[in-house]
Formats: sequence, structure tokens, C-alpha cells
Amino acid sequence: MKRKIFWLPLSFALSLIFVFGQQVEAQQKPILLGGSLPLTGVWAETAKVIQKGYEFWVEETNSKGGLLGRPIKLVIYDDEGKPDSAVKLAEKVITVDKVDLLLGGYPGTAARPVMPVAEKYKMVYVSMGGHMASFTQGYTYSFGAPPLMGEWWFLGGFQWLETFPADQRPKRAAVYIMNNPVGTALLPSIDEYTKKLGIQVVINEKYNLPLPSAEPLVMKAKQMNCDLFVSGGVFPDGVMTVKAAKALRYNPKAYFQGVGSAIPAWTKELGEDGNAIVSGTSYHEKLNNPSNKMLIRRVKEKLNLDSVDTYFGFAVAWLQTLFAGVEGTKGLDQTKIRDWLKTNRVETVAGTFTFDEKGLPPPFTYATQVIDGKIELIYPPEVRSHKGIYPKPAWK
Repeated sequence: MKRKIFWLPLSFALSLIFVFGQQVEAQQKPILLGGSLPLTGVWAETAKVIQKGYEFWVEETNSKGGLLGRPIKLVIYDDEGKPDSAVKLAEKVITVDKVDLLLGGYPGTAARPVMPVAEKYKMVYVSMGGHMASFTQGYTYSFGAPPLMGEWWFLGGFQWLETFPADQRPKRAAVYIMNNPVGTALLPSIDEYTKKLGIQVVINEKYNLPLPSAEPLVMKAKQMNCDLFVSGGVFPDGVMTVKAAKALRYNPKAYFQGVGSAIPAWTKELGEDGNAIVSGTSYHEKLNNPSNKMLIRRVKEKLNLDSVDTYFGFAVAWLQTLFAGVEGTKGLDQTKIRDWLKTNRVETVAGTFTFDEKGLPPPFTYATQVIDGKIELIYPPEVRSHKGIYPKPAWK
């Protein structure tokens, strides 16, 4: 009896130690966050900016105690921008690496096929999305926070042109769009607003990537007196087209560019020739909200940088949204995270969002223009960081 009395409290104490040890181990075990980005190939310049944004925000979160009291470990594979590779790597991180949280991909052509994978495994997927077509498929675990919606991309630029008197606006447009879902997503807003502003689209063509030469496209636009040039491409073909426009002395009143001009490499590659190019965005470093001002301050303190790249900010916003769902539910249950995001407001560096049944915030976009080598907000007026330049100055 004495032995039993002795061993009972000892056994109980050992059980407590064992349980406590398991809890401590669980708390210290890293939360695995994984996915893929096109770190090589035509999308690499932008993807590397996104990667830096992911790495920065994970480090920032870990420096404050991690997520749920646990450190975050980041795993990023290179999918080369190939949709098939993005799908295979999404399957890999979920089924082999056993990630706790799924990382958003880029570009839309890669993010789009990952969305059904996320749905299959019931993993919350916060990314740019694959444009409107991807958000109308009934997926419930995908969110755009903010999305990079091609259907919204040029809205701000056209609304900015609308502020000028009708007799000063462009009259004839050349529209060249890369032949993929990212490019074709731009067409609805182009069609809507050229009609609304009375701009005749005299050239409306698609081209395949990689673009072998931009001279034939630019020469045709010049010969047909197009005073609005819409280049719906990415960095390599966008740079090539600007160089061709300067060489051929083609200078439209307004020059719209797809995603390629919203990264530092644009000015590094083109110098002054990259100025006055109009594009769109759903994040900008000069947005005046508390979360964004905090990010600017921390980037200055930690990286000694005076600016935040556009896609760096996107990456931070996507992780802020995902982490908000984890903290809001106090766990890693993906369905609970999904339901929490659908019923709560989320504050990010890109703004405060609510999400509809498609996983989208209300439609919005900002017009940007490269001015003196910097990406400035030019529309709408309430967020403007610099007055827009119109018409586009002649090449020097």
C-alpha cells in the first residue's frame, strides 16, 4: 500500500511532465509555409521581389514571437512560371512537405491552376489569383488580398484620361496584348473605356512570349497614327517595346504598359526612357494607411531602404491576410481560417479588406506613372502622390 501511495503521485507528476513536454515541443515546432514562384524565366524579375517580401514578413513575424507562439519556416520552390510545374509543386508542398500554410504564387497563369489544388486539399490560398475567371469557379478557399485583376488593371489609367477635355484625349489606339490569360484579362477594361472615351481601336493584336522583336508592332502603330499605345505585356517585352518606340521616334500621347513597369528593374534598364509610362496597381508604397506606414518604417530600419517595391508590398499583404486568419481562429484549421476571413475585416498594407463569396474585395485599382524614375500614384485624386504627366513628352 505504501508503495502504491508513493508511485501514484510520482506517476501523475511524470504524466504532467510528459504532457507539458509535448506542448512545449508543439509550440516550438516551426509552422511550415510553402509554395512556389517563378524564380527563373520571363517572370523572374517580379517573382524575386515577391520572394523578398515573403522573406521579410516571415522574419518580421518571427522577431515578434512567430505565429501562435511558433516560428515560421519558409519553403519556396522554382516553378519557372510554368502552370504544370506550379500545380506539381503545390501538390508536393501539401502532400510531401506537409506544409501548415500554403504560399501564394505568381503570375496569374500559375496561381490560377493552383486554386483548384488548394480547394481539393482544403488549404487557404491567398494570392494575386488568376484574374476574374479564376474567382468565378466556385472555389471557397482562395482569396485575393489584394488581387492583381487584369480586368481592373487599366481602369485607373482610363479614368485619369477621362479627366482631360475630350478634344485633348487620344483618338486612335494600338493595343498589343501578350497571348495568355494575364494579357487577355486586360481586354474587358480596354474595350469598355475606349468606347466610353470615343477612342477608336485601330490595332488589336496578340503576340506570343517571348516576343522576338517589337519593331514591327511599333512601326505599324506609328504608321496608323495611334496616339494611345497599350502594351499589355511583362518586363522583357515591355522594355523591348519602349526601346523600339524610341528608336523609331514613335511618341503617342499616352503609353500604357502591363505589369512590367511596376518594378525597380524598369528604370534600371531604361533610365529616362522608362518615364511617363502609365500602369495600374492595387498596392503602392505611398498609400497612407497605418499598416503601410509601419512597413515603410520597418523596411527603412531593417533593410536601410527608402522605398518599398510594389510586388514586395503585395507579398506582405498576402501574408498579412493569411496570418490574420490564423491569429483570428487561434489555430491552423484551414476551414475555420477560411470562414473567419469571409466574415471579418483584414487590415493590410494595401488597405482594409472584406471578402465576398468569391474571395474578392470590392473592385478597386490605382493608376501609376513612372515619373523621374519613380512609380507614382496619379489617380484617383485622394491617393495621388504626384500629378500625372500628359501628354507624354517626346523622347530625348
